[in-house]
Amino acid sequence: MASIFTKIINGEIPCYKIAEDENFIAFLDVNPNAKGHTLCVPKQEINKIFDMEEALYLGLMKFSRKIAKALEKTIECKRIGVAVIGLEVPHTHVHLIPLHDMEDMRFQRKVILTKEEFEDLAKAIQQNL
Repeated sequence: MASIFTKIINGEIPCYKIAEDENFIAFLDVNPNAKGHTLCVPKQEINKIFDMEEALYLGLMKFSRKIAKALEKTIECKRIGVAVIGLEVPHTHVHLIPLHDMEDMRFQRKVILTKEEFEDLAKAIQQNL
């Protein structure tokens, strides 16, 4: 069965897309730890990050860096945190989280945004790519 991320990639489920190329997609996490929490996902459905071919893995890191730089320009924060956990969705993904303190990385404190806030935020980040 296709992962929720594959369904997003295939357009079956909507997302707040930040960027996309032939191999990767970045979109806002709808259950964010902090405003701007973004997921970078390879289009190829691979469960574990270290099972990726090296070139694809390096491509994901390069793509994630580009998105992180745009996030830094858009969201006031101390830095962009990076996490790869992968327990909740069996499809490799990189979390990019604007950090104000260590609690933003714990996946316990969440922020709530309206549809309009998500849409405006996605557009603002896109403008900084």
